[in-house]
Amino acid sequence: MNPKIAIIARVGAHKAFEAKGLKPGKTEVFSTPYGDSRPIHFFRHNGLEFALLSRHGEAGYDLSAPFLNPKANLYALKSLGIDKILAWVAPGSLREEMAPGDLVVPHDVLDEGRGGPQTFFTGVGWGFIRHNPLFCPEMRAGLLEALQNVPFKVHPQGVYVATTGPRLETAAEIKKFRLLGGDLVGQTLVPEVFLARELELCYVGLTYVVNYAEGLLHRPYQPGVLFEGLATPEEVAQVAAVETAFPEIILKALPALAAAPRACPCPRLLERYRLRGDIGEDWRTWVR
Repeated sequence: MNPKIAIIARVGAHKAFEAKGLKPGKTEVFSTPYGDSRPIHFFRHNGLEFALLSRHGEAGYDLSAPFLNPKANLYALKSLGIDKILAWVAPGSLREEMAPGDLVVPHDVLDEGRGGPQTFFTGVGWGFIRHNPLFCPEMRAGLLEALQNVPFKVHPQGVYVATTGPRLETAAEIKKFRLLGGDLVGQTLVPEVFLARELELCYVGLTYVVNYAEGLLHRPYQPGVLFEGLATPEEVAQVAAVETAFPEIILKALPALAAAPRACPCPRLLERYRLRGDIGEDWRTWVR
């Protein structure tokens, strides 16, 4: 199989496709200079090949966000010839109008993390690139078009505030993020989106809201339940409906995303360094 597009998704995402009758052609773990990738599952649907990788675990939530290895995952995908990535992410909402179960296609990121430098280009003089538009404009347009008739509310833009985790944010932090213009809060899009751009990959995020963030609404603490009571049973059910529909949503969007011609800036984000003679066409010689 020779897929050009990959989905980076939630725990055990491959099982959702298998439940719909798709069987992976193969599953492999790839060794990279940054360690082993997550298992990559290869699927084919209606003639379209795609790869799928679960960030946090195959069967359960094995690793929280700050302990993921996006460098290994992205290096492995790039090595396979992947040039487009759809990231499926589950943030909290900073706005009452973005309710649990809603879909949001973010257009920008506010990095409030404390993870330090996150780059493939350590100790060298390149990687100083623009991040506007942050997400591939062609993939965003194709994704929004594909989502027009899904049975969920879709928000065509949003600012994703990235935090480090694994702890959830305090009410005071959420208040700050709202004042700064944030709409969503989560821990997985960063540094993944920035690293993907350093490898000149087209990358787009599709998020589904899983809860209202701390302090937005009055939610008493409830030990032993999901998010300790941040989400009501009704909201949990709304989120479960989106998670159940995950394969249908992805399969509906993939043809438009795969057909995008890559006339966007993404394939030449490091062009200045090529022209300067710092890097060549073999991307493997760039990374450190």
